Amino acid sequence: MKSKFGSKRKEGLLFTLPALIYMLALIGYSLIYNIILSFKNMNVRTFKGGNSVFVGLDNYIELFKDPVFLMVLKNTFIFTIACLAIQFTFGLIFALLFSKKFPLSGVIRGLLLVSYMLPMSVSGLLWRNMYGLDGVFNTILMSLGIIRQPIEWIVSTKTALLSLIITNSWIGIPFNMLLMTTGLTNISKDVYEAAEVDGATKWKKFRYITAPLLKPAALSSVMLVFIYTFRAFDLMFIMTGGGPLHSTDVLGTLSYSYSFTQYKFSLGAATAVVLFAILFVVGLIYLHLTTKEEAS
Repeated sequence: MKSKFGSKRKEGLLFTLPALIYMLALIGYSLIYNIILSFKNMNVRTFKGGNSVFVGLDNYIELFKDPVFLMVLKNTFIFTIACLAIQFTFGLIFALLFSKKFPLSGVIRGLLLVSYMLPMSVSGLLWRNMYGLDGVFNTILMSLGIIRQPIEWIVSTKTALLSLIITNSWIGIPFNMLLMTTGLTNISKDVYEAAEVDGATKWKKFRYITAPLLKPAALSSVMLVFIYTFRAFDLMFIMTGGGPLHSTDVLGTLSYSYSFTQYKFSLGAATAVVLFAILFVVGLIYLHLTTKEEAS
């Protein structure tokens, strides 16, 4: 029996071996090379001459002394936390709504998924046009008399980041809704029926049944959305390019700018390592919380 179990385990490892080799070759190598690069003084001059040297933590010290980097780091956390709060709240509301059966519920839920299914480039171009001076938003607001002059949504430093938060939330709400819906379907209806027999109100059923049993799905949703949003790049790159005045720059776009616009390869690598380190810590916290949840 033991030998049979051992042979099946070996078969399983052999099946996963190609994926492991792929991950090590394409992701592991790139990650290690990027970390090594962040400890060197690689730029256009040293790259061409092949004389880059080890500089230790100098690149990281330079980053954290740079006010632009600190502002971008702040932007990244503001963007991520705001999107997370909006997406999770509306995702949960829609999941609870569509868990009830009513006319056209399936059709409406399918339409909500369109924003998540669209490629990010298409969504970015669509919303960039909608935010234009003669775009949909300004047209509607001016026709209703709410504003007298068009708002420079993605041109002004005051509204650019907010505009991207709204856009990214519109894209991500369906994803949260799907995760929450999956969690709701795993809750047995018998529990709700027993609560109704005991005279529980809708609020008590949500507080003492839905919320506790939905906790694993909610935790997964929060962590996944945090990771996906924190490493955002394409939406900012398409809609604003990180501007105006770095007001919509995040760590992903700043790393790209350092590496492929300013050709400061080591600073770009160091920025990417900071991004990876934060997400790595978040991943460890997620694993700890899920392990603790399973144990309890």
